[in-house]
Amino acid sequence: MPDALRRHLLLSSAAIFLGMGSGTAFAQTRSSTPVSSAGKTAGVSAAQHGGHTLTGHRHGSRRDMTGKGGNQAAAAGTGAGRVKAASHHRPKYVSAHGVQSLSVHASHVSRAAELVVPKSVMKEYVPGTSPYKALDRMPGVSFTSTDPFGIDSFGANLYVRGFFMNQLGVTLDGIPLNDQTYQSVNGLSLASAIIPDDIGSMTMSQGGGGVDVPSTNTLGGTIRFTSSDPSDRLGGKVSQAFGSYGSYRTYARFDSGRLNDSGTKFYTSYARTDEGMWEEKGDQFLQQVNAKLVQPLGERSRVSAFFDWTDLQQQNYPDLSLGMINNLGWRVPHLYPDYGKAYQWAQQCNNSPNNFMAYPGSNGQVNACQMPYYDGGQHETNFLGGLNLDLALTDHLTWHTTAYGHAQSGNYSYTAAASAASEDPDLQVATPNGVPLYQEVWKNSQQRFGINSSLDYRWRHHRINTGVWYENNNQTAGLYNYLEPELGAGAPVKAVGPYNVYGPADRVYNFRWRTNVVQTHLQDTYTILKGLTLTAGFRSLISQTSGGGHENDDSWAALDAGGLPSGSLHATGAFLPHFNLDWRLNRQNEFYIDVSKNMRAYEVSGTGVANSLFSVPNQQEFLRQKAQTKPARAWTYMGGYRFTSSIVQLDATVYHSTLMHELLAGARGTMFNPISEEFDFGRISMTGANGSVSVRPLPGLIITNTLSYNKGTYDRDVTSSAGNYYPLKGKNIVNYPAWMYKASIAYTWRGLNAHFDANYFGRRYYSFMNDTSIGSYWLANTGVTYTFRKLAGVRDLTVSFNVYNLFNNRYIAMMGENNNPPVGDYQSLERGATREYFGTISAAF
Repeated sequence: MPDALRRHLLLSSAAIFLGMGSGTAFAQTRSSTPVSSAGKTAGVSAAQHGGHTLTGHRHGSRRDMTGKGGNQAAAAGTGAGRVKAASHHRPKYVSAHGVQSLSVHASHVSRAAELVVPKSVMKEYVPGTSPYKALDRMPGVSFTSTDPFGIDSFGANLYVRGFFMNQLGVTLDGIPLNDQTYQSVNGLSLASAIIPDDIGSMTMSQGGGGVDVPSTNTLGGTIRFTSSDPSDRLGGKVSQAFGSYGSYRTYARFDSGRLNDSGTKFYTSYARTDEGMWEEKGDQFLQQVNAKLVQPLGERSRVSAFFDWTDLQQQNYPDLSLGMINNLGWRVPHLYPDYGKAYQWAQQCNNSPNNFMAYPGSNGQVNACQMPYYDGGQHETNFLGGLNLDLALTDHLTWHTTAYGHAQSGNYSYTAAASAASEDPDLQVATPNGVPLYQEVWKNSQQRFGINSSLDYRWRHHRINTGVWYENNNQTAGLYNYLEPELGAGAPVKAVGPYNVYGPADRVYNFRWRTNVVQTHLQDTYTILKGLTLTAGFRSLISQTSGGGHENDDSWAALDAGGLPSGSLHATGAFLPHFNLDWRLNRQNEFYIDVSKNMRAYEVSGTGVANSLFSVPNQQEFLRQKAQTKPARAWTYMGGYRFTSSIVQLDATVYHSTLMHELLAGARGTMFNPISEEFDFGRISMTGANGSVSVRPLPGLIITNTLSYNKGTYDRDVTSSAGNYYPLKGKNIVNYPAWMYKASIAYTWRGLNAHFDANYFGRRYYSFMNDTSIGSYWLANTGVTYTFRKLAGVRDLTVSFNVYNLFNNRYIAMMGENNNPPVGDYQSLERGATREYFGTISAAF
């Protein structure tokens, strides 16, 4: 086929993709020159990224500081030259009849196995649902949460091929979101970064990820989110959802349309989510404001700005152990709002910590110091802003720069027992007013500023991309105790504040750090032959953190060993390579190989049960572990094959990952008297395979099945920081199932779309020694949507009905939010959301 005709077919397919409002099956035409990060950000990635798309903790410990356990207008593109207007002619292998299956096909030109999630898939979920739920349909991905929307960061649990969410590189419009876990002081949860309705595109690499991705976390792959562009026409959208347990969600957006001949346009949006807790006690509240401005600069360049403000106020579900679930029953809640009962049980813990009692509503006995107390929650405020500049300097050279800032202030609280009877002097608390309860509040903050700039140059069969990323982060983490009232003397302190109702805080400790990160990268994508492309590159990463314990209570026994941890940590990876070979044999068959090495910077967190050198008890232990600890690194090897036709899409991959020097914490005992240990596992091996088949037997009907297997093991015996020896060699990794099976069926006819999906998750091991585990379970969802294109002057009036957890199965969502036990049981499990119903009505104007 002549090159001119092939390019014409590519651009036609791209235009169809960009214009679709519902699911569509696409074929795989692609340009012979891959897209750069600049071109992708400028909005032409859908045209040049390959088009391979079938659319259709809080810790209970008193010392804990962390909870680890779109598509844009083609005319605005700048990355690879101007995108020409496409004709209406389509290749015969392109189907324009909407189906809404997850894409499991993506370009391997520049970023290994990059999987594309069409926005149509997100439309199958209740508006406001975390985009990670859509990613959960991909093979090898596991996402579960305590709440049906998946926005509670304390109960959210995302794994990709065995790598946890704090080991993935996540970006939004090129802004690094870094650590996605609860209470992180080095990142921003996706739920707080953007309103899901304003997301334009999502892509995920299940390989090692691109060397150009700015992130301190990348070990097991990358996830890129792009905000949608403002519409060219004046208008807007409103959406209202209602759900079980008094839940409701409101969304409104205004688009300015093109304001002048140069194409200036913007949008602003607001969303409010109120989730009633399925325990029928408490509330989870989130409100956000987004805004985006786009200003074209000539025909091939542009500047855009994005802003996000988030206010998160949520009560959390309690931490449980296997024993507590067995003895207390499945739906055991916090004692909120029964303050009197919590008061009584805290007195029991204080006076007779070894006495067992019958907990209200339980079917057995439980220790008074091992139960969920009155309440727990979080109140977090975030400001995020980013400026993107895309310039076409010449026909062959483009320049992309992202400058950003992020400020976060968070309070994470838990009502704790004043455990004066604790055997650990560091955990003995006697309140001044004699009340057996007090409110623990972890106060975290961060101020991040950064810039990421890259050049992309095309020369003959080469595409060379190079750039530099710098970020500065000022972080604090402190623990403060606030008084609770005597019985009858006033209302108890709210989990989301204010906290100083009965007097100022008793500061336990405070940490301060400053982290500087510099990353450079160089990459060349070389088209060896038609259909055969080699991408080779590397990145260099330097991360330095200095600081530590700044203010603390002099009564702490930790001071006997030289005070709280303080000092500097350096993580340096001078050569972190990435190689990808992509062989497009013909339109239907493609083979690929991907190899990469990655490094994760040291985690930063305060004293307690956390995966950080700064979380050890004292300075002496910090210096000892610093001398022998290395930053975590990972090698990932992957190979795959895909077949695509108008009826069938098949994708099969095999992979092996070696994770070296992963630092994790383990915990035993009780939440209020934990025994914590640090583990350097030395080497962890994960070998697995993913397979996916999508079939479209009839127009509008698509059936998808995926199967994934992961054999993850610890490769050596270890001795913990506490001096305990554990024969871990050959034991299975915790929290991630070896087997997962997922099936979905979707049918679209005119304005109607109906879907059903069911996921099977195999057994997950809980303790590092594998003597405790969580059994397998099924989770199913279903929904139906109907869109009236024009009704009474309203454009795209849509009504939908969804059911989450259709069969009301009981399952554990989050595991290890307070870290996993080395042996046996521990209070570090979160239950998954029960069956809930949601109805939504939305309209565009």
